[in-house]
Amino acid sequence: MLRDGYHDVANDKLAVVVTQLEMRARADTRPVPAPSGVTLRRVETPSLEWYRSIFSRIGADWLWVSRTVMSDADLSAIIHDKNIHIWTLSKDGADEALLELDFRTPGECELMFFGLTSALIGTGAGRFLMNTAIETAWAAGISRFHLHTCTGDSQQAMQFYVRSGFVPIKRKIEIFDDPRKSNGWNPSLAPHLPVL
Repeated sequence: MLRDGYHDVANDKLAVVVTQLEMRARADTRPVPAPSGVTLRRVETPSLEWYRSIFSRIGADWLWVSRTVMSDADLSAIIHDKNIHIWTLSKDGADEALLELDFRTPGECELMFFGLTSALIGTGAGRFLMNTAIETAWAAGISRFHLHTCTGDSQQAMQFYVRSGFVPIKRKIEIFDDPRKSNGWNPSLAPHLPVL
C-alpha cells in the first residue's frame, strides 16, 4: 500500500486512480430504443484491423493503450476467444461503438471495454448499449458483473456506471508509459492529462 503523501511519477509515465465497480444482482434497466438510424450487432470474429480501428477511434482521447501495444497473436487470442463477446453500434454504415464482455472467469462477466465515438455521444446510444451489456451478462447466469474505470476516462464515466447499477468497491493506482511519449501519439490527445 502507498503511504499518505505525494509520490513522484516520472515525466514519461502517467498515474491514474482506478476504481473497480461491481454489480452483484441484475440492475433494473429502463427500456430505451436504439437511436434513430443506429443498429446493434455482435461481431463474432472481428479482424485485428477492425478491432484496432474501433478501439483507437474510441479510446485515443482517453489514452486507451493496452490493446494497441499487443502483438497480433496476443490480441487475436483474446478477441477470438469463445468467451469474449464483442458488440458494436453502426450508424450510416460505420461502426461507432465498442462493447467487450469477458466471460472467461466462471460465474462472472467483466465489462472490459465500453465506449462510443463522437458520432454517437449524446444520442442515447450509451444507455442503449449499457442495457445490452446488462441483459447479455446476466442472461449467462453469472453472479457478478464488474468493470473498472479511471481518472483518465471521461468525467461522465463513473456517474454513468453508478446510475447503471454498478457499485464502487476498490481503488488502485495505475502507472504506465504515456503513449504520447513512448508511442509517438499526438500530444494534443487527452488534454486532461498534460504531457510533461
